[in-house]
Amino acid sequence: MTAQSSKTVLSLDSEAVFSLKDGINFKKSPDDGKCYIIYKENGELKACKNQCKHQGGLFIKDIEDLDGRTVQCTKHYWKLNVSTMQYVNPPDSFTQDELDVVMTDEGGLQLVEVIVWDPWLADPQDPQELQEGEVTVTYLTHACMELQLGGKKMIFDPWLTGPAFARGWWLLHEPPADSMERLCMADLIYISHMHSDHLSYPTLKSLSATRPDVPIYVGDTSRPVFWMLEKRQVQLTNINVVPFGIWQNIDEHLRFMILKDEVHPVLDTCIIVEYKGHMILNTVDCTRPNYGRLPHNVDLMMSDFAGGASGFPMTFSGGKYTESWKADFIKNERKKLMNYKAQLVKSLQPKIYCPFAGYFVEAHPSDRYIKETNTKNKAEELNALIKKSAPGITTWTPKPGAVLDLALALMSPSRKAITDPPSGTNIYKDSWDFDLYVDELNRAITAEIFKHKSWIQFYYIWAGFKNYNLVVRVIETDEDFIPIDNGYNYLVDFMDLSFPTQRPTREHPYEEIKNRIGVMRHVVKNGLLWDDLYIGFQNRLSREPDVYHHRFWNHFQTELPVTGPDWDLFLQQVPSYQRSAEPQGIQTESGSASTLS
Repeated sequence: MTAQSSKTVLSLDSEAVFSLKDGINFKKSPDDGKCYIIYKENGELKACKNQCKHQGGLFIKDIEDLDGRTVQCTKHYWKLNVSTMQYVNPPDSFTQDELDVVMTDEGGLQLVEVIVWDPWLADPQDPQELQEGEVTVTYLTHACMELQLGGKKMIFDPWLTGPAFARGWWLLHEPPADSMERLCMADLIYISHMHSDHLSYPTLKSLSATRPDVPIYVGDTSRPVFWMLEKRQVQLTNINVVPFGIWQNIDEHLRFMILKDEVHPVLDTCIIVEYKGHMILNTVDCTRPNYGRLPHNVDLMMSDFAGGASGFPMTFSGGKYTESWKADFIKNERKKLMNYKAQLVKSLQPKIYCPFAGYFVEAHPSDRYIKETNTKNKAEELNALIKKSAPGITTWTPKPGAVLDLALALMSPSRKAITDPPSGTNIYKDSWDFDLYVDELNRAITAEIFKHKSWIQFYYIWAGFKNYNLVVRVIETDEDFIPIDNGYNYLVDFMDLSFPTQRPTREHPYEEIKNRIGVMRHVVKNGLLWDDLYIGFQNRLSREPDVYHHRFWNHFQTELPVTGPDWDLFLQQVPSYQRSAEPQGIQTESGSASTLS
């Protein structure tokens, strides 16, 4: 059971309460300068922090709001209806956490926040002196770190080979030549979440061939991290799912605790590792880990930094999505993320900070446009900003094979605590096995199921998303997103999960999604999440109106059934004469051909 406490974050006297106007009121605390929103209607009051639940941006009054109920985030322009505490753009997404409004006997009020107890304070350990070489941290690549903790070796998020997100992401840094051997020798492995730049099945397949019983630890997320293990035919026999916020003791000196992300609780986690009372915090990709409450003054903090891990806006077209708009948006987003990370580090005051989990590149030649458009923050720039705002924090920009000795770093920042890779080490990858992995994806193109147009209905019924007013056109394309003559081009009406030949006459939002045929058919055939398409930059999108449909994308990116479509059953249901017939092309509404049997 999680212990809780409460604290008063804002107090107003009776005069200030009387002056509250109907609608939205912004009030700042004189104690810490933090701002709060109070909504008044018919004498009733609601209140919340002035903080967007997405990435912590501040709200301002929405100039398009005619009812005086909506505020807009200055970071990503999300909109919150304060009267209901529901986000209205994107629709059907989050609910804002409310503060308790307590009226005093004198007619004033207090805004009270419920505080969840910090679980890492359970059974506190006093820091012991570390010897040189006792605790070392070796950067391998992307989000993969090796920690030597006394006699134990722990590795985070091993992505050492192959692509991530189908074929969209490739390693920027060349892992040390012995990285796979290091992985096979690990005493324990932590995998933060199921995204394939952290849960790398090509890497785990190599691991399982040598050491299938290596202890692997994951958080108890609502969607299991290893939901695809059996289908991927990776034989790992020692996977441990642990509850959040509880110390996991490895030996008398080493323990760790996994925490979940508030914004993405279905998948994202982070970790605190403690050895002899010294804490290492790795927030990985979490947007708001542990409700924004994290330990201060840890010895080492690691986090993502780069941005660019989304198909938006590079893969969008039409309307405002001109090249100049995209360039301005990406530039501003990079700056916002940089400032957010710097402020987070400054507020937590770790002794040492290391930006990682952002070293990927859209290396495939077909993704040159994404590579050129999707500019990312540089670790050196973030560390320079941190040094400027918090000069007492030591920063580390890692290179593959570089080693941080924690004991030396804590003794004196001026001492040589970091060992760089040997001279001549290849830091950046210059070759990737494109054909091996792309050919594997493209083998799905000729799968038997796609000879029968009824796969469309079978697949979307399996997916289970409906009763939502959205019509989507899905188009199979070549590498350049040009529709293929014999590819499928179809409509799905998610209001009643029908498949019309023309768009309905009722008023409805509409999205057009062009997918590279190999990736799309691979995703469909194996019942994979659409992250491979969207985060992997393997589709192009346009929508009218320009609204993000959170329920739709959240379903296909995180909530598809964990058991894939039963294509054997599907083929049994297809009449035998259809199975033997050659697919014929028909003209769709857009004029391109679609195959069916």
